[in-house]
Amino acid sequence: MAERDGVDEILEQWRRERPDLDPSPIGVVGRISRLARELEQRLEPVYREHGLEPGWHDVLATLRRIGPPHRLRPTEFSSTLMLTSSGTTKRLDRLEQAGLITREPDPEDRRGTLIALTAAGHRLIDATTAAHLDNERDLLSVLTEAEQRRLADLLRKLQLGLPAR
Repeated sequence: MAERDGVDEILEQWRRERPDLDPSPIGVVGRISRLARELEQRLEPVYREHGLEPGWHDVLATLRRIGPPHRLRPTEFSSTLMLTSSGTTKRLDRLEQAGLITREPDPEDRRGTLIALTAAGHRLIDATTAAHLDNERDLLSVLTEAEQRRLADLLRKLQLGLPAR
């Protein structure tokens, strides 16, 4: 028999208490939810070791991976980071105070602002990325490369198949 986890117990409980219901979606959604929280907790120590506060990695990595000139509009962050505009503003304020980003006038929109990666921010995210990827690789090491590809494909299919909000 396969090894069991806490979700198996939840499924058994629902099957016992409400045999008229099919609780099988919990097997997927419950595990994804639990894994998301667990993975976040295991990513944060690497960020802290490199001097990043919670949430900073996403902003710096987003600016770094888009390529030169490493600038985006604040609204582009709100959708990328899945934060409210006030949450994004607070995060950007802290990163600016730390000297990792700057806010610059948008040459294409007189009222707009661009968020730009500073040289210090560039160095910090480059120094963090290899350790971050090693950590993610370790977290996935229980799966073979083929299993990782299959899981990524299935998760992509699930994400793309969700109805629009």
